[in-house]
Amino acid sequence: MSKTSKYQAREPDAHGDVHYPESEHAIWRTLYVNQKTLIQNRACQEYQDGVALLKLPEQRIPQLHEVNAVLAATTGWQTEGVPALISFDKFFALLAARKFPVATFIRSVQEMEYLQEPDIFHEIFGHCPLLTHPSFAHFTQRYGQLGVEASKEDRVFLARLYWFTVEFGLLNTAQGLRIYGGGILSSPGETQYALDDERAERRPFDLIDVLRTPYRIDIMQPVYYVLESMEQLFDIADSDIMAKVNEAKKLGLFAPSFPVKEKLTG
Repeated sequence: MSKTSKYQAREPDAHGDVHYPESEHAIWRTLYVNQKTLIQNRACQEYQDGVALLKLPEQRIPQLHEVNAVLAATTGWQTEGVPALISFDKFFALLAARKFPVATFIRSVQEMEYLQEPDIFHEIFGHCPLLTHPSFAHFTQRYGQLGVEASKEDRVFLARLYWFTVEFGLLNTAQGLRIYGGGILSSPGETQYALDDERAERRPFDLIDVLRTPYRIDIMQPVYYVLESMEQLFDIADSDIMAKVNEAKKLGLFAPSFPVKEKLTG
């Protein structure tokens, strides 16, 4: 949700369908096939179960109404097509209403490995499978509700919570460490880095620590936070998150674990 974008979302027709050129379907195919293979034994089972429920097409970009039919039947969520960039007010309001914003454009060939902006592959492949899971769906809606009421300063702290869970969260399982964050699952490079690279630090999830941890959107993450179960998100959602935000503000931020080259996003 930066201020400018080189991408432009495609508008749906009168029936709600978006008509993508074949070159963009080809990008989806490449991303889908490569990433589906890469996340085997890396993505958490809850995500894999969501992929099976959604039955995402391999050969073409899915239409939002196809995804919505499954989400409605599982957790009552929907996707909503949006421009390439939306305001934070709009973002939080949509989540609070159980509507997940999906920008209807797909990344260029030049940005296949990692994209700073959320495209349709990131949103549909990365996030929508877990929106079929009750705990993840509840957490995401509660996050939106908090954001609607939060001050500008508090939203900066809340952004870190979203970043280290929904976008870049890891999960402990009986089979070992697994990924649930959509920012990782939709990024070929980060999928391997998050679990396999010795430079990455993987910390037990602590809400106060998460709220105090700076991040950058343009690098591989130096720090990840690890949940003990997906149901932990339900417990976090029902805790007094804003009291923790106030505590984090008093304590201040941790020193960044990355080179600071420009103003921090988080």
